[in-house]
Amino acid sequence: MNEAILFPGQGAQFAGMGRDWCEFSPVARETFAEADRVLGFALSQKCWDAGEEVNRTDVAQPGIFTTSVAIVRVLEATQGLDRSKAVMVAGLSLGEYTALWAADSLSFADGLRLVRLRGEAMQRASETVKSSMVSLMGATEEQARSLAAAASAHGVCQVANLNAPGQIIVSGELAALDALEAVAKDHGVRRTRRLVVAGGFHSECMRSAAETLKAALRDVRIAPPRVPFVSNVTALPTNDPARIREQLAEQVCAPVLWERSMRWALAQGIRRFLEPGPGEVLAGLLRKVDEGVQVRSAATPKSLAAS
Repeated sequence: MNEAILFPGQGAQFAGMGRDWCEFSPVARETFAEADRVLGFALSQKCWDAGEEVNRTDVAQPGIFTTSVAIVRVLEATQGLDRSKAVMVAGLSLGEYTALWAADSLSFADGLRLVRLRGEAMQRASETVKSSMVSLMGATEEQARSLAAAASAHGVCQVANLNAPGQIIVSGELAALDALEAVAKDHGVRRTRRLVVAGGFHSECMRSAAETLKAALRDVRIAPPRVPFVSNVTALPTNDPARIREQLAEQVCAPVLWERSMRWALAQGIRRFLEPGPGEVLAGLLRKVDEGVQVRSAATPKSLAAS
């Protein structure tokens, strides 16, 4: 296998995610049943109900994690996928936990408990500090940092996601984001869009969540990844369990260096990527970095016929 495997983060969720895989394969059904047992409540029903509960941070995070694991297990059972032979694994924010599971660094049960706790802690932080995120259309990293610095006079404001060329997100307190939107054009930013999220992820608004996660990570077994795992925090491979623990906690308040992570992969000669998870967000971002890469999506069972 000469593919890298990439896992999506929060924002990929939708009502009903994973249900088509469970209808398609008993392997997926057992994965969701296992998640329900580990968490002690019906995560599957929260993901599949037609309401808005799936968009809650504390539901979306374990839901995306479980859906992605279920898809990988189905691919292993039906398509001969061997994740131990992946040339690299990486995940966008929450997706790092799925990447570590795929690299046999983290067990499914421990990863699931961690992302549930992470989601709960981030939800609480969002309710404590009124905050949000803003997408900057067409901005450069320099423009984004300049704009965030100007707006930080009104409260926390930081660059949160460097996802792809022209795909930059800033995060912070509401007053700071109001100020940012008011002066964005003065900094050369064509357009801004306020995101529908619970809070200001990947900023100091999440400090309490980072501390909660840091404490929980001390008691979790993390093994050296069996394949290269590229961290959001550094955009470089990390194989030391102690450093992985530090980076997972640090990542909650630090910017996600996704574009740099993908450029690192491309610099290693990696040209083929697999995205098993709800949606095809990462495929779109990767093609903005390099139009010539091959990205194989596994968002629905129907995608298997095209793979």
